[in-house]
Amino acid sequence: MGTRWLLIVTAFVEVATGLALLVVPSHTVAILLGEGSLSPQALVVGRVTGAALLSIGVTCWLSRHSERSGALGLIAGLLIYNLAVALLLIHAALALTIYGIGLWPASALHAALASWCIASLAMK
Repeated sequence: MGTRWLLIVTAFVEVATGLALLVVPSHTVAILLGEGSLSPQALVVGRVTGAALLSIGVTCWLSRHSERSGALGLIAGLLIYNLAVALLLIHAALALTIYGIGLWPASALHAALASWCIASLAMK
């Protein structure tokens, strides 16, 4: 089985796991690690991880055909990841009242990277 199939299988696995971590992180962690009761901080980390896995899956899916779509797929995946992480971190600060010294700088960094991805996609 070639690289194309590797990307397809990886896309399905990572998208499914990423969506599970985004939607039901406690259940997903319970399935994976045996611990279902998560602190608010662990829920945020689980959802950030879900966003990362979702972006990896999208990247694999969009990169499965050619070099041109590979670059587009990579940027699209990075956009999903950075936008999701920025929103999740802002939600953690505002709705969950989680505070950490790096929370707002990380939110701003991911928002800026998402904007850069949008600009890059607009140029393609």
